[in-house]
Amino acid sequence: MEEIEQCFHDLRIAKRSTQKTEDLTYLLDIDCIKSPTCQSSQLVAVSCSNHCIRVYNKETLALVQQIRGHSAPISGIRFAQTNNQLLYSASCDGTLKCWDVRLSGADVAQVYKGYLDNAFISFDVSCNDLVICAGTEKIDEDAYMVFWDARSGTNTDGPKVQEPLGVYSETHNDDITQVHFHPSNPNMVASGSTDGLVNIFDISQETEDDALLATCNSDSSVSFIGWTGKQQEQIFCLTHDEGFFLWDLAHFHNDEPITLIKMQDARECLKLDSGDLDYLIGGFYHKKADRLFVLGGSHMGRLHFLQCEVGSLAYMYSVRDGHSATVRAFYWDSEDNSLLTCGEDSQLVLWKPNAIETSREKKMTMKLPSNVQRKMRVHKNNACKGKK
Repeated sequence: MEEIEQCFHDLRIAKRSTQKTEDLTYLLDIDCIKSPTCQSSQLVAVSCSNHCIRVYNKETLALVQQIRGHSAPISGIRFAQTNNQLLYSASCDGTLKCWDVRLSGADVAQVYKGYLDNAFISFDVSCNDLVICAGTEKIDEDAYMVFWDARSGTNTDGPKVQEPLGVYSETHNDDITQVHFHPSNPNMVASGSTDGLVNIFDISQETEDDALLATCNSDSSVSFIGWTGKQQEQIFCLTHDEGFFLWDLAHFHNDEPITLIKMQDARECLKLDSGDLDYLIGGFYHKKADRLFVLGGSHMGRLHFLQCEVGSLAYMYSVRDGHSATVRAFYWDSEDNSLLTCGEDSQLVLWKPNAIETSREKKMTMKLPSNVQRKMRVHKNNACKGKK
């Protein structure tokens, strides 16, 4: 554990992306190719507030290509895990799209269409790349989890088009802000919503009622969920009012309490010597340390590493000077202990232990009104029901 703590402590800026001064777009989401053996494994993709996707070389942060193909905010991006040339994106324009990163940014390989009035605000792809699931904004009285077969659709005059396999519509009653497949079980998927609920499903079952395995309640609007633990039987949740929750799904089958950590507002519980904790960004499970880590930040761009201990989060270390505004997303690479961060200052920053920054680009201060609809900082408390 001391080695991991030292690694975080030694993180320094290695590279930052270079952007034109007039190009003040927010960077909202980030993903990297996960296979270290792939020839194109150095690629990292970020989604932008101007509805485009930028693909960079991970080591140099040189822009490889820019993909334009959505007409509304992009709610998420994911590289495929078994075919590293494929990049998926979901959008509020009611489509998901699959891009071949070897081709021109204007060429979409496949389109996944939803139903009328669908606006997709979250999505994920199963670990075997066979199933896609997306969450929608609330439509009338319903919010939907829409499923597709990720494989090739029908041929039209343009790209291949795939129609939905079906939907889940009974288990959330507000916007579905998070969808996250299990890291190793392609049939298990978790969802989170502004209704405060985190639901876990086995999609191999025939009906939605049979598929619902567990329901956990955060009593607030869910902003981030993830799997953690040695057997990936625990699930954690961040909320839009900076709450943190950790549940052990194995305890649904015994008399032990399922709630391991319940923090309604981490900002009030954690006192940081190095600056304010204004928000929580997300978390990741570190296999070597067998521990869950959470990344938080300040609106001036400082980043705070937190670790999950028995019953609470604990402050570890802070890094600064990478960003000048809110950080929206990050990607931790356990292969080389590097960190990628992006945010509202239009900067993509690569951090490595004991690195020396070679680029001379200065971080920009952005004070633009945001029209970004995804990953918004809403603060709403709903009356929720579910197992606590």
